[in-house]
Amino acid sequence: MTAKAVETHEYEVVIGLEVHVQLETSTKIFCGCSTTAGEDEAPNTRTCPVCLGLPGALPVLNEGAVEAAVKIGKALDAAIPERTTFHRKNYYYPDLPKNFQLTQYDAPICQQGSLEISVEDQTRKIGITRAHLEEDPGSLQHKGGNIDTAEATLINYNRAGTPLVEIVTEPDFRSPAETRAFLAKLEDVLEYLGVFDATRDGSLRVDANISLVESDEVEDDGSISEAVLADANRTEVKNISSHKGAEKALAYEVTRQKNAVRRGREIETETRHWDESRGITVSMRSKESEADYRYFREADLPPLEVSHWKDEIPIPELPDARRERFKTAFGLDAESASKLTSTKEVADFFEAVAERFDAELAATWVADNLLGELNYRDMEITDVESRLEEFQRLIGLVDSDEVTVKNAEEVVLREMLDSGDDPETIIDREGLGKADDGEIEGFVLEAIEENPEAVEDYHNGEGGALNFLVGQVMQKSKGSADPGSVNELLRTELAE
Repeated sequence: MTAKAVETHEYEVVIGLEVHVQLETSTKIFCGCSTTAGEDEAPNTRTCPVCLGLPGALPVLNEGAVEAAVKIGKALDAAIPERTTFHRKNYYYPDLPKNFQLTQYDAPICQQGSLEISVEDQTRKIGITRAHLEEDPGSLQHKGGNIDTAEATLINYNRAGTPLVEIVTEPDFRSPAETRAFLAKLEDVLEYLGVFDATRDGSLRVDANISLVESDEVEDDGSISEAVLADANRTEVKNISSHKGAEKALAYEVTRQKNAVRRGREIETETRHWDESRGITVSMRSKESEADYRYFREADLPPLEVSHWKDEIPIPELPDARRERFKTAFGLDAESASKLTSTKEVADFFEAVAERFDAELAATWVADNLLGELNYRDMEITDVESRLEEFQRLIGLVDSDEVTVKNAEEVVLREMLDSGDDPETIIDREGLGKADDGEIEGFVLEAIEENPEAVEDYHNGEGGALNFLVGQVMQKSKGSADPGSVNELLRTELAE
């Protein structure tokens, strides 16, 4: 096709993802080595003959990893077959000590699921082809540069054998923004399931397959035939480790491919590396085919059968369902419900507060006040969830008029987070107990007597004068007076 002819065509972006998720288990998938890295951990110390692939070492499957995979399958509404098997995926790479990876090939533990996402108020269902168990390789550390400029590369096998679930989607994404939304939604689901920790380094890694298809090859319902997809030259982008990184990497790759097509160049089928520091993809190697891996059954692991106990493995209420319940049960708007289900820990914290107080009051304190202050301090709800009872006492003090909302929000809550003190100690130390009516009336009379010019301005119709006098009273009361009551008392006194 000539460059001139190419310019007359419009192209649709087609993206599919392979998401590698580290499972939260205490030991590796086929041995008893710990998955938890200690402080200042030395390389190659969390290893054994099994995860290093030494001769004669035999794998034993981790039951916790299987349970986690079943939970993921249920959350993705996938089919979980009665029997599944493990295979050896053969390839040489320095961080793969066995020269093969134990994985699942034609009988994965989860098959044909889906996950719904929303982008720009449009809801789409992304198909999940499969999710299968496998072991993580080790890690490479490039010294003095990146993957193509490093002076040397070191290998650390501590990660080798960490349980993974690889989630493979259908080629259903039509923009980089959709992939970012999917990864964010998937991470939320995984954290609700309790099988994943986003704070662990390398806990979620993404390979993206991307190609361009002529727009007139796309059906009205958005589907693309297998024949068209097979003819499209597919590029794989590796080394993506975040939602934002996925969107950036794929946006770059879309631009690169479209520019190549405009110049009349053919897109090569290859594997490319996402260099996050430079914001570009670079060619690594030609894309392997399935035959290159020479899959064959793992003789040391019998077939895995979960049909007799998969129904006994429960999963919690997932983010979408909980969000809808919060809207109906508590009367929350969409924004508040979204904030309060951002993580399972936040949702649990809110529900505990809502058990004792009006839902609207609980939502204001958790979604607006507490989460806002935590975000400012780069803290998480998990940093304060052990202090739930203290926060409930603070809300109770506001609800019973023992401290003003202003002082509770701007002084007590902030001091609780900064000093670690309980609300009563802070209120007593700062003298923030709510002033009684007699004290407030005295402050009002003092403010009127001390500010004759503001009084005159008020009588001359200047609205700002009243706000000034309210401020004077609040200052005298150290914020312990209710602004609404002060406003009413001032109007009464100034009318006489």
